[in-house]
Amino acid sequence: MFGIVRAPRLGRAGLSWFNVERPLDLPDLAGRLVILDFWTFCCINCVHAQPTLRRIEEAFPTQVAVIGVHSPKYAYERDPAAVAQAIRRYGIRHPVVHDPKLELWREYRIRAWPTLVFVAPDGYVIGQLPGEPDPELIVQGIGDMVAQFWRRGELSPAALPLVPPAEAGGRLRFPGKIKPCPAPDGGRWWAVADAGHHQVLLVADDGTELARYGSGCAGFADGDEPAFNGPEGLACDARSIWVADTRNHAIRRIDRASGRVATVAGTGCRGEALRHPQPAAGASLASPWDLERADGVVYFANAGSHQIGTLDLEHATVRPLAGTGAEDIRDGAADAAHLAQPSGLALSPAGDRLYFADSETSAVRRVDLGPAPAVATLAGSGLFEYGYANGPLGQARLQHPLGLAATAGRLYVADSYNCCIRVVDLAGGTIADLEPLSPASPDCPDAACQPAGEPAGVAADGPDRLLVSDTNNHRILEIRLDRGTCRVWLA
Repeated sequence: MFGIVRAPRLGRAGLSWFNVERPLDLPDLAGRLVILDFWTFCCINCVHAQPTLRRIEEAFPTQVAVIGVHSPKYAYERDPAAVAQAIRRYGIRHPVVHDPKLELWREYRIRAWPTLVFVAPDGYVIGQLPGEPDPELIVQGIGDMVAQFWRRGELSPAALPLVPPAEAGGRLRFPGKIKPCPAPDGGRWWAVADAGHHQVLLVADDGTELARYGSGCAGFADGDEPAFNGPEGLACDARSIWVADTRNHAIRRIDRASGRVATVAGTGCRGEALRHPQPAAGASLASPWDLERADGVVYFANAGSHQIGTLDLEHATVRPLAGTGAEDIRDGAADAAHLAQPSGLALSPAGDRLYFADSETSAVRRVDLGPAPAVATLAGSGLFEYGYANGPLGQARLQHPLGLAATAGRLYVADSYNCCIRVVDLAGGTIADLEPLSPASPDCPDAACQPAGEPAGVAADGPDRLLVSDTNNHRILEIRLDRGTCRVWLA
């Protein structure tokens, strides 16, 4: 025997399986090294682990069986349909079992997302690894284990009966943020992060596509034939489109005149917490998720390190603005504050405050800019405090918000896991639902035409118009607040 604890069975009633022809159990996996990945799709650390698991699958296709065990944190994540969308979004190919009641989580005594559990070919647990695995060390370690099992005659390599997830989307695929972009004639165009296509779109105000940047395949290439990897966030000015190239852990710049792309910050590898000012060219970022641009600075939500940083364009330096790197909710001086996966940014019209969607605390917070930046929370209270409640901000509850738009006196919040847009009255200190809407045209068949698929971005065009990334429905909606109508603007 290689281990001392027999692994609990995976097969049981009531669990949904994905990417396989039929439910699996440990006897079906005998003769292989099994890696159980306990994850949940809200968790940025779980997302970071997926490329490493893909490397293992490709290096040991018949000797190792990677099985995802989806263990939800949020109520929304218990829905199998939502899990299926996440599997498509992140390109997960290995089998996934959805454990909405956390039965397997408890039986395997898991305490953190993500956690890898290693099961020997004889069905005994031989180890557990919480947190993000080191990509190089774990691949080397798996290779050593496979070689040892092979020498002992315990391996019986065989391919798993995989069924790849169905393709999703059309013209758009899991769009992220949408941001205003100045047009040459003084009007307004829009930039869209088409994350699932690994591209950035430039769109006229009437929804006409003007340009599309990126090869359409995940990659990391500059120049005239650029490649992105899951870009989620954007910011624009007259000369540039700034791109939060999330899965490349980089900030990229699209030159609007030539279309050429250059990497401004980030190395392509996941970085640790930002500690001090450093040259942008060598800075290691961690899943930048959104950007805002003002006065020679690009603000970025460094979701993977639970921080907000700044990119000084004149001096080409990166520095932390808010957050120590600890994942929690704590206000006060920005350099001592705790954030939790900030994923959406919006500057106030006056430019003196930077609002952010702190997704893992289901919170809306702000950084008061100036000589002594400070963090304050508008709504939200903890890593496991979430829900759907309107009223005074101190009592309000959201569920994993991802996007924000700021206008005079109001914030519009893409409340992603509640699948709706919420409205914050800054003067009154309250939050409410967006008023019911009517379809503005036959291309929006549902009666209310409200976003219903994890909206990840919202942009405001003055006081009367919103554009919303209805992410899992692969479309952009136009909401006219002055008319109380909604239509599909881009799909």
